[in-house]
Amino acid sequence: MEVKKIQNALREKGFDGWLFCDFHNRDHLAYRILGLYFHKMTSRRWYYFIPADGEPTRLVHSVEKTKLDSLPGRKMVYLPWEQLHSSLKEILGEPKKIAMQYSPLNNIPYTSIVDGGTIELIRSFGHEVVSSGDLVQQFEAIIDEKGYESHIRAGDIIQRVKNEAFAEIGKALAKGRRLTEYDLMRFILDRFDEEGIECGDDLPIVGINDHPADPHFEPKKEGSYEFEKGNTVLIDLWGKLKEPGSIYYDITWCGFVGDEPPEKYQEIFHVVRDARIAAVNFVRKRFADGTPCYGWEVDDACRNVVAEAGYGEYFIHRTGHSIGEEVHGNGVHIDNLETKDERLLVPGICFSIEPGIYLEGEMAARSEIDCFITLKGEIVVHGEEQMELVRVHV
Repeated sequence: MEVKKIQNALREKGFDGWLFCDFHNRDHLAYRILGLYFHKMTSRRWYYFIPADGEPTRLVHSVEKTKLDSLPGRKMVYLPWEQLHSSLKEILGEPKKIAMQYSPLNNIPYTSIVDGGTIELIRSFGHEVVSSGDLVQQFEAIIDEKGYESHIRAGDIIQRVKNEAFAEIGKALAKGRRLTEYDLMRFILDRFDEEGIECGDDLPIVGINDHPADPHFEPKKEGSYEFEKGNTVLIDLWGKLKEPGSIYYDITWCGFVGDEPPEKYQEIFHVVRDARIAAVNFVRKRFADGTPCYGWEVDDACRNVVAEAGYGEYFIHRTGHSIGEEVHGNGVHIDNLETKDERLLVPGICFSIEPGIYLEGEMAARSEIDCFITLKGEIVVHGEEQMELVRVHV
């Protein structure tokens, strides 16, 4: 955590300060941005105020006096709640524009963490509370060169494992060997482990026919479909290197077991493919023109392609999500459906583009890539981009 960089960002935005606070480890973003250890219980409220100019201030409870000792700035200690209120009022001073982990109308729930009562308290002192959303992205979601290199290395492995997974379907059918969605998921996990890739608590999605019409379908040992000729197939797999600070890579590909996929399946895949391309082109044009680009706008550019093809009602999730050390990161999301993400796309962020069409009881198609914006404003997609359905010949 570098105070001067935060203060420069505050001045650029016209904010007078950034107030961090926590109780019972509710605000994971504060711990990450400030470089605090998250897993030790915080049993009393603490506050850390970084003004746009001047020295930061730590406010801690007398029971946990050392809680913020790793941070720079003067320290104040409180005991009764009345002292907490008076100390906060003193620290913040005259009415200011203060950033907090807050989002008006809860538009960005990922950064809307501070409880309503604390917001009321700060406002009662005469201050204007503004969203720290863009600041969080700047100091928590920006990926450095080493992080991006880890993303690329993970991507090379995951692309290869994806190809092996589709090939495994063909091998099993050629030998008359039984292979289920669950079996192929376990195959992917085993290959990840062999290649030094972890995917967190959520497991890869392998779905046949109508199963992936549930966007978060997860194959189970019981009730798993068996692969056979004529299946439509969706595989969504993500992971990162088993190294500290590594960045996730996340893709979805679609295929067909046989030579000629159904016309409807080809149609919906081509629609999501074209929508994916339109979204990336939209971002590239905005950056080439030097025009601000917001997450919600990219969602619109993608969603409009699906809607114009007549499948708008079947595209039932946002276009994409932030990617970082978690597969769903804390930067801008490509979303004007579930939320209206009003954060800017900026150099150093990584995000997915993954339009989908979900026909309940029939089939589904989703095409997912990862985009990274370099410091020069170039939009890079690492790895092969799916243009046609994978054919698994049997």
